[in-house]
Amino acid sequence: MANKKVETLLKKINKTKAEILKIENMRPGSVTRQKHVRGKKTWPFWQISYTQNRKSKTEYLRDEFVDQIKTEVKNYKLFKFLAEKLVRLNIELSKEKLKILKNDRAI
Repeated sequence: MANKKVETLLKKINKTKAEILKIENMRPGSVTRQKHVRGKKTWPFWQISYTQNRKSKTEYLRDEFVDQIKTEVKNYKLFKFLAEKLVRLNIELSKEKLKILKNDRAI
């Protein structure tokens, strides 16, 4: 029974690792459209905001790069989700292996 669970967890771990390897370019942050207002005139512009080494950074984006940057941000969020899933599965696998060792020693 426990060995089946270990095998299942190993399959899930390998599948998650494969999904992580498929991810291409990525970057953290969020892309937003802002408006600069001066008097009655407004100028819309794009920016990306992110934190790196505990420092907040903001960069302006040209319109032609917005779709690419949005894809990279989406890839980063997917990477973070899969990395958390991988850690969760590895913790579960470790606990399951410890249970098996404990049961083997009790016999």
